[in-house]
Amino acid sequence: MDILTAPCRVIPAALYHRERWRNGLGWTREILRLPESGDWQLRLSIAEIEQDAAFSAFPGVERELVLLQGEGLRLRFADGRCETLLPPYQRLRFAGEEEISGELVDGVTQDFNLMWRRDALQAELLHRPLVGSMLFFTEPQAAWTIHLLAGQAEFEGGVLPPMSAGDTAWLGAGARQRFALNGGGELLAIRVTPAAA
Repeated sequence: MDILTAPCRVIPAALYHRERWRNGLGWTREILRLPESGDWQLRLSIAEIEQDAAFSAFPGVERELVLLQGEGLRLRFADGRCETLLPPYQRLRFAGEEEISGELVDGVTQDFNLMWRRDALQAELLHRPLVGSMLFFTEPQAAWTIHLLAGQAEFEGGVLPPMSAGDTAWLGAGARQRFALNGGGELLAIRVTPAAA
């Protein structure tokens, strides 16, 4: 099955799978992985960083990190570059192969972590306010995932369950379809398409 055509659904925050990092220095709450078994091509998660720690390497993977909670996260790269993610919702995209260590600016952080295999997929992450109604269109080669940062939202016509802050919706690719999301708050919207040939 083409992973982009996985069935549409809302994933409540209470159902995210929480597991300890391999190095024991933090926690990850996995939101979505596609495919669900075997090697994933797309993975969304929330990292809970409790102390300064090296990042795991993910060869062949593109990553985008968004600061969700906390006073900030400083990323030190092996080439000497240093980037600091500050509230609210600053983000950074980088290659999974890069050697990085994370340093907490002032206490624990939670960070939204988008990862995709660059030979299979392309992903574009947008941070937007939700005021009233927002439209999303799925197509044969385009899926969306929506993570509600704050507020409340519901899909027009009740096509999917309502969303509360922290929940995530997956809108699978297929015949062109219009999804109207109504509510108030802020969200991350990620458009996922096949990698360019």
